[in-house]
This record gives sequence, C-alpha cells and structure tokens, in this order.
Amino acid sequence: MQELVKIGFLGIAGVLLAVQFKVQKPEYGIYVGICTGILIFWYAVKQVEAVVGQLDRIRGYLDGAESYLAILLKVIGITYVCEFSAGICKDAGYQSVAGQIEILGKLSVMFAGLPVLFAVIEQIRNFM
Repeated sequence: MQELVKIGFLGIAGVLLAVQFKVQKPEYGIYVGICTGILIFWYAVKQVEAVVGQLDRIRGYLDGAESYLAILLKVIGITYVCEFSAGICKDAGYQSVAGQIEILGKLSVMFAGLPVLFAVIEQIRNFM
C-alpha cells in the first residue's frame, strides 16, 4: 500500500511538472510526461514479476494445461503494452495513432484467445 501511495505521488508530481514546463516549452512537458510514465511502468513490471511467481504456483494445479496460463499471460502483456503506448500517443496529441494501437491490441487479444475458444468448442463436441 505504501508503495502505491509513492507511485501515486510520483504521477501527480510528474503531471504538475509537465504542466509547468508546457507553458514555456511544450516539448519539455511531453518529455517529463513520458519519463514519468516510464518510471511508473517500470514499477508495474516489477509488480508483474511478483505475480508471475504466484502464477507458477497455479501452474502446479493445472495438470498439463499450462498453455492456457501462457495465453493468459500473453493477453495481459498485450493489453498493458497497448494501453501504455496508446496513453503516450494521446499525451503527445496523436489520438488517431493511439486509436490504431488500441485496435491492434484488441485484435491481438482476440487472436491470442482463439486457442482457448477452439478448446472449449472441442470440449462441447466431445460431450455431444
């Protein structure tokens, strides 16, 4: 909880600093915003490492269905990378590029999840 408060204050401080720079030198405001976002993203990656450790524990319960866990991790990674990239593009004023990144992310999640859909359909066919 304490780490989350620190990251929240870092985000607020970064935004306030970026706004301050944006008045005189707009490009510096963008750089400060991007650096703040990267710092927060770096912290999030450290948290994901802790979650991956717990997912290894879950893997022991899956009995040969580890591929589903791999798909889940891939989908989570896709969503985080696309959200982060789109956010940077929006902050820089390129909403159309951000929209395209979001569409690519949604399509990538859909394609990554297709093996799970096919496995569910196969299970349904086996019951009939």
